[in-house]
Amino acid sequence: MTSQQMPNWLKQRSFLTPDRIALRSDARDYSFRDLWDMTIETAGRIQSLIHGSEKQFIGLMIKNTVEAVTIIHAVQQLGLATVLLNHRLSTRELSFQIQDMGLNTVIMDDAFYEKVETLNVRKVKISDLEATNPAPVEIKDHFQLDQVCSVMYTSGTTGAPKGVLQTYGNHWWSAIGSSLNLGISENDTWLCSVPLFHISGYSILMRSVIYGMNVRLFEQFDVKRINEELMNGSITIMSAVSNMLQRLLKDVGESSYHANFRCMLLGGGPAPLPMLEACKDKRIPVYQTYGMTETSSQIVTLSPEYSLSKLGSAGKPLFPSELKILNPEGEAKAFEEGEITVKGPNVTKGYYNREEANEESFQDGWLSTGDIGYVDEEGFLFVLDRRSDLIISGGENVYPAEIESVLTSHPCVEDVGVAGVSSDEWGQVPCAFVVKSKGSVLSGSDIQSFCSQHLAPYKQPKKVVFVEEIPRNASNKILRRILRDEWEKGRFRDEH
Repeated sequence: MTSQQMPNWLKQRSFLTPDRIALRSDARDYSFRDLWDMTIETAGRIQSLIHGSEKQFIGLMIKNTVEAVTIIHAVQQLGLATVLLNHRLSTRELSFQIQDMGLNTVIMDDAFYEKVETLNVRKVKISDLEATNPAPVEIKDHFQLDQVCSVMYTSGTTGAPKGVLQTYGNHWWSAIGSSLNLGISENDTWLCSVPLFHISGYSILMRSVIYGMNVRLFEQFDVKRINEELMNGSITIMSAVSNMLQRLLKDVGESSYHANFRCMLLGGGPAPLPMLEACKDKRIPVYQTYGMTETSSQIVTLSPEYSLSKLGSAGKPLFPSELKILNPEGEAKAFEEGEITVKGPNVTKGYYNREEANEESFQDGWLSTGDIGYVDEEGFLFVLDRRSDLIISGGENVYPAEIESVLTSHPCVEDVGVAGVSSDEWGQVPCAFVVKSKGSVLSGSDIQSFCSQHLAPYKQPKKVVFVEEIPRNASNKILRRILRDEWEKGRFRDEH
C-alpha cells in the first residue's frame, strides 16, 4: 500500500501566500518567500558539508533564532529527520543520545561547541555552515505522511530517555486537531518563547507553515518584553507553562492584555487553581492543555466555552484523538482515578530502537502515558500527576501537584516543588521544597499552618525545605526525582 503524501509544506505555503509574514524576530520580519529562499540556500550548505553521507538522521543543538528555524526547514528539504538535542543536558547525556541515534553529524549554535567538543561526531557550527558554499539540492515536491520528520527524547523523568519518532502525519494531525479547536485567522501571530528543541516550540513552526501563520520568535523568555507585546495587540496566541504564566501575571500587575490576545495555551502539567482564577479575574483567556512529546504537542484541550465552568480541567480530546482512563479492573468509570491512555493519528508510532518499551507502552494503538487522572461524567479530563511522582503515604494517594497548587497561592512563595521522601512510619511523606519571595520572612511552621487550612492532614507536607531554585527540565516541568534524591542523600535540612 502506497503511503499518503501531500505537497512539501514550506514550498506550498510560499506558493500560496508568499508575501504573508512567516516569522518576526527582534530585528525584522520575514515573509514566507523570504523563509523559503533562506531555507533552500541553507539546505544547499548542509548538503555541501555532509556530501550525502547521512543515512536518515541529523542532530541539531540550537537556540530560538531565525537561523535555527531555517535549519529545521532545510533538513526537511533534504529528506532527513531532525534529532532535536537539548543543549541544557550534560555532555554525558548528549553523548548517550548521539550514540543511541547513531548520529554522524550535529549542527549547533556556536555557543554549544565546547559541550560536545570531545564527542565522536562531526560537529558543524552555525557560523561555519553560513560560510559554506551551497551545493545543488533536489527539493522534494511531496512529504510522505508516515515518514519520520523529527525525533525528540523524552524528558527522562523516569528511566533512560527514549527517542520519540514523530512523523509528518503526526505533526499534520496535531496541527489540524488544534485548529479545529482554536480556529485559524490570517491575522494570528503565535508568540514562541518556549524552546524550539521541545515539542511545544517545534509544533509552532509546523503550524506556521500549515496555517500560513506568523510566529513571533523570542530567543528566551523575557517577562517584561513579552508582556509589552501581549498588551500592545500584536500577539493573538502564546504557548506557556505554569511557571512562565505566573511570572507574567506578577509583572503585569493591575494591567491586562489587549483584546486581540485570544489564547494562552497552557501546558506542562496540572495548573495551580489560584493562578487560573487570577487569569479569570483579568479576563486572560487561558486554554489548559494536556500533551507530550509522544503526541506531537497537545492531544487534550479545554474548549473556550468551558474555560470557566470546567476550571482546572485539561478538556476533552482534540477532534481526531481518543482518551480513556485505565485502572487494574479495566476502563475506569467517571471520577475513578487511573492511568491516562490516548490514541490518534498524532500519536507517535513508537520509540527509536526500543522494542521492549514499545511493547509495554502501546496496546492496540493506545499509548499508556504514565500520567494519572480521571474524567468527569461529561468526559472532561482532570490530570492529577505523574504516576512516578505519586506519593503513597500510609496507604493514601497524595499528588504533589495538588500541594504545589495550594502553596503557589501563598504570597511569600516564589516557587515550589513537592516530592515524596522516605518515612519509617508512613512509608513516604510529602516534603515541600520552597523558594521564598525576595525579602520575605517565612518559616517551615508558616508553610505547615497555611497547608492545614487547605489540605487534609495526610496531604500536608511533613517536611519543609527552603531552596534557591526548583530543578526543572527543558519544558519547565519540575524534576521531583532530583529533589527526592537530594533529600535522601542528606543534602537538605528540614525547616519544620
